[in-house]
Amino acid sequence: MKTTVFSTHKFEEPHLISANKGKHELNLLEVRLSENTASLAQGSEAISLFTSDDASAKVLEKLSTLGVKYIALRTAGYNNVAIEKAAELGIQVARVPAYSPYAIAEHSMALILALNRKLIKAHNRVRDMNFSLNGLTGFDLNGKTAGVIGTGKIGAILIKILHGFGCKILVQDVIEDKNLINSYGVHYTDCETICKQADIISLHIPLVPSTKHLIDAKRISLMKQGVMLINTSRGGLVDTKAVIQGLKTKKIGYFGMDVYEEEEGLFFEDHSDDILQDDVIARLMTFNNVLITSHQAFLTETALTNIAETTLYNLDCFEKQKPSGNEVTVN
Repeated sequence: MKTTVFSTHKFEEPHLISANKGKHELNLLEVRLSENTASLAQGSEAISLFTSDDASAKVLEKLSTLGVKYIALRTAGYNNVAIEKAAELGIQVARVPAYSPYAIAEHSMALILALNRKLIKAHNRVRDMNFSLNGLTGFDLNGKTAGVIGTGKIGAILIKILHGFGCKILVQDVIEDKNLINSYGVHYTDCETICKQADIISLHIPLVPSTKHLIDAKRISLMKQGVMLINTSRGGLVDTKAVIQGLKTKKIGYFGMDVYEEEEGLFFEDHSDDILQDDVIARLMTFNNVLITSHQAFLTETALTNIAETTLYNLDCFEKQKPSGNEVTVN
């Protein structure tokens, strides 16, 4: 089956080719899907999309006229796809629901440790032959209160890691996980309580209308002075301008982010020779207590293998007209 793969990155290409085993005719494109590039899917019954691709209603309409019937996402999230419009057009959508929750949970912990112990600053100092310890003081994680918002697979693994560091753990989710309560002594509460009591807050929930800007100026005002905020989930969960104000007032003492609400067209690309046009992220980058990675939390060999294998499995199932179990449906 001919499949146009948009936003193909060098780091994933060998995994996709290996998982395909020559079964499908993969047209691997580096360009991201947009209204202007949708025509590149001409002749393909299926397409495959990544995080930065635009599958909004207008784009889907254009794809439908080209004969596209299936979208195989190489991601767990699908907020870049107009799901209701896809259903209306008869375009099926499938995702990769779990590729490596360990990768993202471990990256979250890496951000926590790097920010706390100022590892980037320390590394840069030593490279400049400056071995002073002034300004590098961190804090013991043992005994601190960590707030984990979202106790799905990723959140649950981070809870296990934080428990190993001796943290008291507050959590919030619509469904309580009794195993987490019994194994790690977590306490389920609401978002406001977490904001008021946690020394570290990490976000692990999907971006839906009800969670858009979950962390806004009001909730930041409730937080402890000098709180650490971590977001490796979806950029839109955080009002970035409100975070900047929180950093300026020192309400937020540390901010680690792997996702950004305006990352489309910015992340996953080399802009080293460009003038940065995004004033918001440019301001964020001026803070020495902010650590930004460009949506790389998932980036491990295990995750890339699982993403490729699940994506190709979804394509196989569509070609055979049988469900994969990974379909995205309208609620």
